[in-house]
Amino acid sequence: MPGTPHNSTAVAAADWTLDPADAGECERLARTLCADGHDQVDSPKWVARAREAWDELPLPLRRVVRRFRRDSGPHGTLVIGGLPIDRAALPPTPAVLGSVQRRAAVPAALLTMVACGLGEPLAYLAEKSGALVQDVVPVPGQETFHGNAGSVPLSFHTENGFHPHPPDYVVFLCLRADHDRTAGMRVAGLRQALPLLTEGSRQALFAPEFLTTPPPSFGPDAAGPADAEPRPVLSGAVEDPDIRMAQLVTTPLTPRATAALAEFGRACEATARTLRLAPGDLVVIDNRVTVHGRTAFRPRYDGADRWLQRTYVTADLRRSRDHRPEDGHVLAR
Repeated sequence: MPGTPHNSTAVAAADWTLDPADAGECERLARTLCADGHDQVDSPKWVARAREAWDELPLPLRRVVRRFRRDSGPHGTLVIGGLPIDRAALPPTPAVLGSVQRRAAVPAALLTMVACGLGEPLAYLAEKSGALVQDVVPVPGQETFHGNAGSVPLSFHTENGFHPHPPDYVVFLCLRADHDRTAGMRVAGLRQALPLLTEGSRQALFAPEFLTTPPPSFGPDAAGPADAEPRPVLSGAVEDPDIRMAQLVTTPLTPRATAALAEFGRACEATARTLRLAPGDLVVIDNRVTVHGRTAFRPRYDGADRWLQRTYVTADLRRSRDHRPEDGHVLAR
């Protein structure tokens, strides 16, 4: 499980920062979503209101997100700084397994509005009980857990590549940084890593010679469609493919697949960036072309630990209709 290697570039996070006036307008809209008794984040009515509110967000913010949606660029990552998170109203950082945000608050409203600008929010019933907005926080006793509750290094992965309908985007909002400011979100774009691969490795990664299983966050008894048959790591256009892999749970099934996956891991290390997130930074990751991970950090469990909130997004909700009861936003299988 790699940490931050010496050749990984550490950068200040924001690619673009919201100006104070527009941040104030974002906060006003978010508070409106949290008012009038409509305060259940997972309610279809609340999501519908967030979808409408997206159109009222400041034009510069909508324009940046829209451009990224069309072309996520070489890094496949967009970081927007300066979003309001209502620091004065933040409760202590949660420190329990499975922590989610069911009740509307300014950060959850912002995440959901942006999700609606990218597509539609999505969740998986087997992960975090199907909540649309999930906490990414360190949990006592889970330090070595290879997932969102841990604080050891988290290896490169795309989200839920085992599933027939993985998210197209993953959106994180930083509510609190870690005490020592050492935690980093590591990202590596396929578009930068791909040119470093040999032709043989590229061909192997396009072959159905890999098995990807559910990640630990789905629980020890999780079963997924990927248990049945091998899949390729890369798919789609040869010059600009999509990726599905997780270093922890993707198993190569042939010698050439083993060599190719190892070479791909080295290419990711060589091109990785480490993002140091500050409160109010919102990160959009194009899950189709980018892997991400985390460096190690030391939690104190004092109510002020690192706290991110996360939402998954699909660009086409209908394609997963057979997995979503009552045409909701939660994939039940």
